[in-house]
Amino acid sequence: MSAPVVTIDGPSGAGKGTVARLLASQLGFHLLDSGALYRILGYSALARGLSTDDVPALVELANALTVTFPFTVNNTDVCVDGVSIAGSLRNQAVAEAASQLAVYPPVRQALLDLQRRMRRAPGLVGDGRDLGTVVFPEAQVKIFLDADVEVRATRRYQELIEAGQTVELSAILRDLEIRDIRDRTRDVAPLVAASDARVIDSSKKTPAEVVAEVSEYCRAKGIG
Repeated sequence: MSAPVVTIDGPSGAGKGTVARLLASQLGFHLLDSGALYRILGYSALARGLSTDDVPALVELANALTVTFPFTVNNTDVCVDGVSIAGSLRNQAVAEAASQLAVYPPVRQALLDLQRRMRRAPGLVGDGRDLGTVVFPEAQVKIFLDADVEVRATRRYQELIEAGQTVELSAILRDLEIRDIRDRTRDVAPLVAASDARVIDSSKKTPAEVVAEVSEYCRAKGIG
């Protein structure tokens, strides 16, 4: 029997990453941050001097990468072939490379395969936008975590302020609204709750309250 999978999909700022990390810690499962994969491949391509339009080389690279997300209750790391690269994923060059390579269907398929390879005992908790609908449609537990866009913008604003960045709440709100429209209306793997997903609105809930609800649902499904 395949290792169990819990998918947590939803829009940006809904709290997916925090909930996934806390749940994985509670269950003793591995963690998948699917949103980081294009940056990981972009970084790895740049580090090897590969062109972001060399599709065969990018596919070969994606097929060869070993990606893990070591984590504590408070932090998620990113490791490629056992080396931490989390601190290198947020620069503009990596962001541009990720955006460029993401347009190629064979590259997207290779990263889809990479995510599926991360399913291993004792289990996997993943957060993203299409894990329950595209990557792991057979997952035992599917969660769609949502929240009002104003609440999500405020959360993101507070995170960035605490990280020492200078940002405007109105700009974050506008960006989230644009991203929501783009994600929900795109032709390939649009952001939508799987038909068998448990939908949770986190607008008025703490991460601990959401994790408690998800944990109870997992137990009802025979996990944990």
